[in-house]
Amino acid sequence: MTLRTTIVRSTGTVLACVMALIGPWTAGADPVGDFLNPPQDPSLATPTPLGEPWFVPPPGFESALPGTVLNTRSVQVGPLITPVRSTQILFRTTDSKDRPVAGATTVIVPTAPWTGQGSRPVVAYNMAIDSLGNTCAPSWTLPRGIAPEIAAVQLFLAKNYAVVVTDHQGPRQAYAAGRMAGHAVLDALRAMVNLPTLGLPAESPIAMTGYSGGAIASGWAAQLAPVYAPEVNIVGTAFGGAPIDYRILLGSMNGNAASTLFLAAAMGVAREYPEMFQLMNANGLRLAQIAKDMCVYLLAPGGLVAPIPVQALSDVPNVDRTPIAEEIIRQTRMGGDLAPTTPVFIYHGQQEFWIPKEGAETLYDEWCANGTQVRLEEYLGEHLVVAISGLPGSHRWIDDRLAGIPAPAGCSSFGR
Repeated sequence: MTLRTTIVRSTGTVLACVMALIGPWTAGADPVGDFLNPPQDPSLATPTPLGEPWFVPPPGFESALPGTVLNTRSVQVGPLITPVRSTQILFRTTDSKDRPVAGATTVIVPTAPWTGQGSRPVVAYNMAIDSLGNTCAPSWTLPRGIAPEIAAVQLFLAKNYAVVVTDHQGPRQAYAAGRMAGHAVLDALRAMVNLPTLGLPAESPIAMTGYSGGAIASGWAAQLAPVYAPEVNIVGTAFGGAPIDYRILLGSMNGNAASTLFLAAAMGVAREYPEMFQLMNANGLRLAQIAKDMCVYLLAPGGLVAPIPVQALSDVPNVDRTPIAEEIIRQTRMGGDLAPTTPVFIYHGQQEFWIPKEGAETLYDEWCANGTQVRLEEYLGEHLVVAISGLPGSHRWIDDRLAGIPAPAGCSSFGR
């Protein structure tokens, strides 16, 4: 028996055990048959709808402009110290293949008046959703008091900034699909301006930020903005721990303790690029069905138990080098021909082993070559350590941009 056969068979055993543990899930008309003999049907891997009519866009929304407000509602979010008014907006946005879809965002505005110069500053805070289910998105977790990054939101609210938290994975919960995420963030900010009752007009200065999975959304929004949404008043973008290039992650997160997060990202990307499903074998298709509603707290620990490499979910030799895979890796890589026209602050861990610093350094070099003002700071530590140690520098940088202080000209780095 070959090593590959052993991996594939053990994968099937693990998936069968997972199915028994999590119980029934919504799939097609024959869920048992779809599991035993899974078809290459992307619809079986989409997240289960929430069943809330509010999230259903009105007929004909596709013809509306990106950023058009489709629905609104007042919500209570927390736990927070700062008194706020919170509004959720359903808006028209664009997926990774430029097709119209509906997105959701939560706009949190302090009740205290803004006493500084100009309009109240806005922080587009992009949470690391890193999940596949609809109940993992901020629009669901914030009103229920279970959003994992609510403390980070509170830090900005304490400065009397408004905070916009977008479901940047889109309606398919396309974890790690950067184009979808960037479009969603930019269109959420358009929708914010298009709702005058929020008191956040077009001239409000906007900073975008996020860490890890939230850095995907922040970086992509920054580099898509010059063409996709040039009118959005972005004054700067700060992000850290960014997964830049999935080719690099194939070497660092595949087949080890981080493997289930990497596999979840592959499943999320496949929701935007369904041609990936034709590369999957039966075990890959089963995993797509089983994990389709899981949040990060269920996905992340799996690699410790079953560090399955992505290659075990395909029978195609050298699957990551096929034309389909190569093109999707190219499409989801940050940088390349795209670059922001507003300043950027990047921070990263020098001892990162899951998301190596080479990705951030290459992005820095490319964006600088394209004329972007970039500050790169590398700190001692790995991913979880730098998630905390990187906050003071990034927050100071954001405060300066929102105060109208220009970023230093050119590019500079620390710790590289």
